[in-house]
Amino acid sequence: MGKGGEQGGDSGEPAAQIRFYTWEEIQKHNLRTDKWLVIERKVYNVTKWASRHPGGQRVISHCAGEDATDAFQAFHINPTLVQKFLKPLLIGELAPGEPSQDRDKNAQAGWLQHDFGHLSVFKKSSWNHIVHKFVIGHLKGASANWWNHRHFQHHAKPNIFKKDPDVNMLHIFVLGDTQPVEYGKKKLKYLPYNHQHEYFFLIFPPLLIPVYFQIQIISTMIRRRFWADLAWAISYYLRYFITYIPFYGVLGSLCLLTFVRFLESHWFVWVTQMNHIPMEIDSEKHRDWLSSQMAATCNIEQSFFNDWFTGHLNFQIEHHLFPTMPRHNFWKVKPLVKSLCAKYGVQYEEKPLGKAFVDIVGSLKKSGDLWLDAYLHK
Repeated sequence: MGKGGEQGGDSGEPAAQIRFYTWEEIQKHNLRTDKWLVIERKVYNVTKWASRHPGGQRVISHCAGEDATDAFQAFHINPTLVQKFLKPLLIGELAPGEPSQDRDKNAQAGWLQHDFGHLSVFKKSSWNHIVHKFVIGHLKGASANWWNHRHFQHHAKPNIFKKDPDVNMLHIFVLGDTQPVEYGKKKLKYLPYNHQHEYFFLIFPPLLIPVYFQIQIISTMIRRRFWADLAWAISYYLRYFITYIPFYGVLGSLCLLTFVRFLESHWFVWVTQMNHIPMEIDSEKHRDWLSSQMAATCNIEQSFFNDWFTGHLNFQIEHHLFPTMPRHNFWKVKPLVKSLCAKYGVQYEEKPLGKAFVDIVGSLKKSGDLWLDAYLHK
C-alpha cells in the first residue's frame, strides 16, 4: 500500500508529497493496461507512455512490475536526456524499508553489475542510429524498427519464453529442459520433436532469412505503419533490380537474391544460435540483469578467424552486458569481465567454435528426447 509523506525544505515550506510503495504493490502493476517500473528506487507509471517508447512497447512491458535499473542503464547511453521523459511519469519511491532488488534477486550480482557499468566507456554516438537505418533499410531491404524492437526484447529478456522473440519457434522446435516436458505431458506433437536435431538442418538455417524474416518484415512494416522503413526497403529493391535485371533478367535476379539470402541465413543461424540455444532457455524467473544475461549467453574463443567470421559476436557475454558498446571494443573489456566474474564466483562460459556448433545440435537432441520421454510415459 502506498504511503504519503512530506518533507520540509530549508525555507520551512513543505515539499511536494512523496508516495512510498512496497514491492508487493508494485508487482501487481504488470498488466497490459497497467505498467509500473522502478528505476533507481523511483517508481514510474509508464502505462500510457509505453506505446511511445522509442525502443518499442514490448521491451518496456517485459519489465513491468520489476526493478528496471540495470536494463535502463544498459540500453540508454544518455540517461540524463531520458530523465526528461521519465520525470512526468514519476509517481513515488520505494518505501525506505524495501530492498532495491525485487523478488529476492541476487544482491551480490547487483554490485557486480555496478562494477561492470564502469567498464562501459565506449559509447555509440547518435550518427550510428542514422547509419543503422540506412544500412538496414537501403542496403539490406529490411526494417530498422522491426530489427530494433525484436533485438531489444532479446537483450532485455534473453532466452525467456514469451518475452524473447528469438526463442519463439512457432511449435517447430522445443527448447530447453522445461518446454519439451510441458509439450510432452500435454501430448502436443506439431512435429516429431525427437527428430528436431535432424530436421533443423532442413528448416532453420536455409529458411529463416529468405522465408520467415521476409514475411515478418513486410507484414510488420505494413501492420505497424512503418512507412519510412518501407520507403527505405523499396529503395533497396529498386536499386537492386535496376542494377541486375539488365544482366540476369527478372527471374535470374530473383534467383540470385534468394540464393544470397539462403547463404546469409546459414551463417546468421549458426553464428547467433551457438551462443544461446545450448544455454538455459526457460520461463521468466525474475533474475537480476547480470544473472539473466550470464545464464543465457556464452562466448566463443577468440582468434583472428573467429573474430572475423562472427563479426565479434563471439564475445556474446560482453555484447549482452554492454548492448550499446561497439563490437570492436569487446576484446578490450573481456579480461576485466572475466576477472570480475572470477572474483564474485560467476560462471563465465567460453568454448571453441566447432564445439559451439555441435552443441546446437546436441541441445536440440536433448530437448527432443525429453519431449519423447514425457510424451510416451507421463
